[in-house]
Amino acid sequence: MPNPRFPLYIPSKGRSDSRFTSKILEWMEVPYRMVVEESQFDDYAAVIDPKKLLILDPEYQRNYVTEDEFGETKSKGAGPARNFAWDHSIDAGFDWHWVMDDNIRRFLRMNRNEEISLADGSGFFAMEEFCLRYRNIAMAGPNYEMFVPRKTKTAPFVANTRIYSCNLIRNDTPYRWRLRMNEDTDLSLRMLKDGWCTVQFN
Repeated sequence: MPNPRFPLYIPSKGRSDSRFTSKILEWMEVPYRMVVEESQFDDYAAVIDPKKLLILDPEYQRNYVTEDEFGETKSKGAGPARNFAWDHSIDAGFDWHWVMDDNIRRFLRMNRNEEISLADGSGFFAMEEFCLRYRNIAMAGPNYEMFVPRKTKTAPFVANTRIYSCNLIRNDTPYRWRLRMNEDTDLSLRMLKDGWCTVQFN
């Protein structure tokens, strides 16, 4: 079965021992890159193939827009690494990229009231295939399992809502991640305000 055609990135910090998303992607045999800070590279390289690791350029942390008064006194979260991944995918010549939280334990599809674990990258490929049919989608991704309960009639997707935690992003849109918290809601809202569409798959 096909793997995603676009690169998949996982920003991570302080979770070399858990790394849930990378573990499930390894099991699915889906290629990915993990973005880590240089000071933690050895911790991750001890448990993940170093070829899958990217060191976050600290300029992305220094230049990250938080829109608050806390400056360097608080963590800036995953936003700088997400912006680094966005630019990395552009430099590699891709039109879209995936960026995922590092605490995802499994990926599922719903069919006839059954939750079926994805065993390969075909689900990512299918979401990409859908988005590539249209010229006005800026971001898409799967919904949380908790919001798609079994035995409840649910549409295959919802258009023009927020996309959380697992994002397929079109690279040529004029945005970047910002804020320390709720940054995925902020990015979704800015895209929608400017007339782009988002798609959340159930």
